[in-house]
Amino acid sequence: MTGSSPAKRGRPGHDLESILRAAVTLFNERGYDATSIEDLSRALGITKSAVYHHVSAKEELLRLATGRALDELFSVAAGVEVLPGRAIDRLEHLVRGSVGVLVAELPFVTLLLRVHGNTRAERDALARRREFDQLTARLVKEAIADGDLRQDIDPVVTAKLLFGLVNSVSEWYRPGRAGHAGRQGAGSADVADAICKLAFDGLRAA
Repeated sequence: MTGSSPAKRGRPGHDLESILRAAVTLFNERGYDATSIEDLSRALGITKSAVYHHVSAKEELLRLATGRALDELFSVAAGVEVLPGRAIDRLEHLVRGSVGVLVAELPFVTLLLRVHGNTRAERDALARRREFDQLTARLVKEAIADGDLRQDIDPVVTAKLLFGLVNSVSEWYRPGRAGHAGRQGAGSADVADAICKLAFDGLRAA
């Protein structure tokens, strides 16, 4: 399953990308269920028919938005799968890459993290998130077997906690906001460094 579809030609200044970004902003601000196509058309200053020229329904916008975030995360995962070396190094690469996706696609990942399964698009997104969790848990299990992570941790619980830490970044990270030590805007590498130090220092085998 892919999160993208060919862009349709539409009215100047209102292509599918601009409509999608406006929709994601509204979904994050108001909630998906509380946002209508009329709300979106009003925010864009266009008619509802102009929106429907690009998408068949509001749920298509949700599918495209969550699909974008998931496709980027699975792209990182695909790269991790073919990396040589130990599982713990691939796990750290997955964490760092996921932080990079979160920062680069912050509104889309934020929306993905807020879906509840009320629609088919949401249920599909949650199924793909579970697949990603399973991949993470498998890497944790391999790293335990390699002797690089503590033997007394549960792979599934550890995977969820690790990415709970990553996902929490969406609640506070804002590009351009003053970062640690008062300097402007900690970037994705800074955030990834902090998460990896906090998590892996506690997880590594003595």
